[in-house]
Amino acid sequence: MSRIEREKQTVRRMIELYCRHRLKQDTMPDEYQHLAEFACRRLDHCKYGEHKTACKGCPTHCYAPKEREQIREIMRWVGPRMIFYSPKEAIRHFFHK
Repeated sequence: MSRIEREKQTVRRMIELYCRHRLKQDTMPDEYQHLAEFACRRLDHCKYGEHKTACKGCPTHCYAPKEREQIREIMRWVGPRMIFYSPKEAIRHFFHK
């Protein structure tokens, strides 16, 4: 699996966890589904490709302001909890920063 595909899988997983545990929703609301699709499109078009860093440390911010704030909120909440819900992805994400 390519780095971009792993990143897409991780961001989708984080959004799903946020919706399930923070929002208490069984399915992703439309707003968060849109955010997941937006993040995947951004990853597909990343100019750094397979050599990209974590988005937080990227010199080129490609998220629109609204989506950027949403993903920050999600990552702030999910980040510390990811080790419990998805330890393998959390460790890989942590070391790939």
